[in-house]
Amino acid sequence: MRHISRIIVHMAYTPPQMDIGVAVIREWHISRSFRDIGYHFVIRRDGSVEKGRDINEVGAHTLGHNNDSIGIVLVGGKHPSKDEVEVNFTSSQWRSLERLVKDLMLNHETIKDISGHKDNMPTKCPGFNVKAWATTL
Repeated sequence: MRHISRIIVHMAYTPPQMDIGVAVIREWHISRSFRDIGYHFVIRRDGSVEKGRDINEVGAHTLGHNNDSIGIVLVGGKHPSKDEVEVNFTSSQWRSLERLVKDLMLNHETIKDISGHKDNMPTKCPGFNVKAWATTL
């Protein structure tokens, strides 16, 4: 069992009408020379949570920050017609994200930080302030 001290939230940067899951993201990541999907969990548009990489395996979602983290990705986050970020996650996705983060924290008491990809690297992902959102849990 590896030491897990944080959760890092991402967006798939897909338009709202595109609902993808682990299988598609795994293909994308393997085509970029990853050995598997980089995220541990994918939250689809309907709020369903799919397991990606095994939680005991180091992820490949935030360069330099994977060893002690769990990567969660929300499908969506891209404006439907422009090439820009838009926080367009569904209410079902928000509920699932909250439930998943709470469950992970309950099962891994060593988790002390919940952040967004952009808190760890220069990116706009996931398009919202994860640290502020986490204070509402």
